[in-house]
Amino acid sequence: MRSPAHIGAARLALGTVQFGLPYGVANTHGQVNSEQAHAMLRAARDAGIDTLDTAIAYGEAEELLGCIGVAGFRLISKIPALREHVGAVDDWVLALVESSLKRLRVPRLGGLMLHAPDDLLGPHGAELARGMQRARDAGMTELIGLSVYCPKQLASLNGRLPLEIVQIPANVFDRRFADTGWLDRLAADGVEVHVRSAFLQGLLLMPSDSVPSKFAPYRQLIDGWHAWLTGEARGTLPVQACLGHVASYPGINRIVVGADSLAQLQEIIAATALTPLRAPESLASPATPLINPSQWSTL
Repeated sequence: MRSPAHIGAARLALGTVQFGLPYGVANTHGQVNSEQAHAMLRAARDAGIDTLDTAIAYGEAEELLGCIGVAGFRLISKIPALREHVGAVDDWVLALVESSLKRLRVPRLGGLMLHAPDDLLGPHGAELARGMQRARDAGMTELIGLSVYCPKQLASLNGRLPLEIVQIPANVFDRRFADTGWLDRLAADGVEVHVRSAFLQGLLLMPSDSVPSKFAPYRQLIDGWHAWLTGEARGTLPVQACLGHVASYPGINRIVVGADSLAQLQEIIAATALTPLRAPESLASPATPLINPSQWSTL
């Protein structure tokens, strides 16, 4: 299914985990160095990308961004998992956000999310939610919300924190938030939705014969993806197909994309000239070990 409009680079958000950590199953370059990061931010700005996605847990990413300069970008960051013995939890949240602002050298975040949202279900959940709201009310962030992993988790957390921004995984294999109606619900509630894992950490961009052997149990699905690319979607590059599929859902505000080099980012930006293209339903998979990279170590 194609839509008439191009995806547009402005619908992207540049993920910066690679700026602080060597990240991704297909990453052969390691952590992005300062020179490359500077060039990538310049390319993103020139293309019309106005949002950067980062997190306290992304190693040196926030500090590097602050050193380079992020003028003109909207910054989205995340609070890490709640540690024991942090004292007053809401004060802990404010202290973390203040430290992030100092590292990033910005007066305010565009959005602040919980990286481990299940902490809201714990004994300090109410304090954690209060800390997030205090950060917003103090002008330290425009929006507050959650980075979640599955619809069931989002449902369990609904009402624990005012949801103004949410980050979810979605790609040609993972359509859970659309299929369960959550995408439509979030859009109806005016929640800003950001999607990560459009490339499934690079797995969807790898040539078929380069896919690690541990994914053998899902070989039929992976082969189906490559068969579609060379058949019905012939002439469409994998990066174009990945972005085109996610962009075909109107409830998605930003697609968070990561790159481990300037050339890779330029390829992603070029791919946004394609019109959105929905991949066939036969590629949707509920196989959690495949669509959740945090479980890949068990394969």
